[in-house]
Amino acid sequence: MDDIKNIQRRHFIQQAAVISAILPFGPGTLLAADRKRITKAIPVSGEKIPVIGMGSARTFDVGEDPARRAQLADVLQAFFDHGGNVIDSSPMYGRAEQVIGELLRKTRNTNSLFAATKVWTDGKQQGIEQMHRSMQRMGVEKFDLMQIHNLRDWKVHLETLRDWKSKGNIRYIGITTSHGRFHEELETILSNEQFDFVQLSYNINDRAVEQRLLPLAKERKIAVLVNRPFQKGELFKAVSGETLPDWAMEFDCQSWGQFFLKFVVSHPSVTCAIPATTKVKHMLDNMGAGLGQLPDAKMRKKMISHIEKI
Repeated sequence: MDDIKNIQRRHFIQQAAVISAILPFGPGTLLAADRKRITKAIPVSGEKIPVIGMGSARTFDVGEDPARRAQLADVLQAFFDHGGNVIDSSPMYGRAEQVIGELLRKTRNTNSLFAATKVWTDGKQQGIEQMHRSMQRMGVEKFDLMQIHNLRDWKVHLETLRDWKSKGNIRYIGITTSHGRFHEELETILSNEQFDFVQLSYNINDRAVEQRLLPLAKERKIAVLVNRPFQKGELFKAVSGETLPDWAMEFDCQSWGQFFLKFVVSHPSVTCAIPATTKVKHMLDNMGAGLGQLPDAKMRKKMISHIEKI
C-alpha cells in the first residue's frame, strides 16, 4: 500500500510540473479538460478504443533497478490517468511482459484494460506454451488481442488462435509486421485470411502502407494498430529547432509529438497508434494527441508538405 501511495504522490508532482511545461496557458489555449477524447471502433465488433495506446518495445525491458521500475510505474499511471487502456507487448521485447505485469499490480486503473501481446516462436506447442507464459507474466486471465509477430510461422499459429478465440481464451486475432520487406506477403495473407487486427509501421515520412495495406484493411474490416509512429525518434531529429506551425492549433495540436501522432491516427483506416516511452512528460504529450480534433484530408496534405519542406 505504501508503494502505491508513493507512486501516486510522485506521479502527481511530476504530472503537475509537466502539464505546466507543455501547455501554454494563453489566449485560445485548449486545456485537456476542454477537449473530447477520441476513440475509434474495432470494425468486427464496434467496440471503441482510444486512438492512442502504449507500446513497450525497448522501453519496458528493464531489470530490477528500483528507480527505473518507479519511473515506468509513473509512466503507466499517467497513461491510465489520461484514459489509456490499449497496451501492446511481445515475448520478443525481453522482460517487457513481466515488468508490465508487475507494474499493473502497483498502479491504479479505473479503465478497462485492453491487453495485447504476440506469439513469436515456431511450432504449435511452442506457441501455446509461450502464450500461456505471456498470460502469467502480464497477469491477465485472457488477452484481448493475440497477434502473430512478424508473420512468424503464421499458418500454424493462426489455427491455434482461431481455436482459442472460439473457446473465449482471446477476444481478437491479429498479425504484425514492422518490416517493409514483409508488406507483399502480408497483403496476400490479409486478402485470403480473416484477421481482426493488423499491426504495421506508419508515420508521416514512411507512408508506404497507404498504397495497398491500409485500403485493404478498410475493405476487409480489419482494425489497424500503428507501431513506430515517430520513426524510432527520427522525426524529432528532423524538426529539431523548428517551430510548430500556428495552424496546428486548428486540430488541437500543441507539440511536434502530437503533430506526428494526429497525422497517423487521422488516417481513416488507422484505429490506434502505440508509441512507447520511458518518460512521464512524453506520455502526457502522447495522450494529448488523443484529444480534441483530428486533421482532415486537406490538412493532412498540408502537414506532409510542411514536413517535406523542412
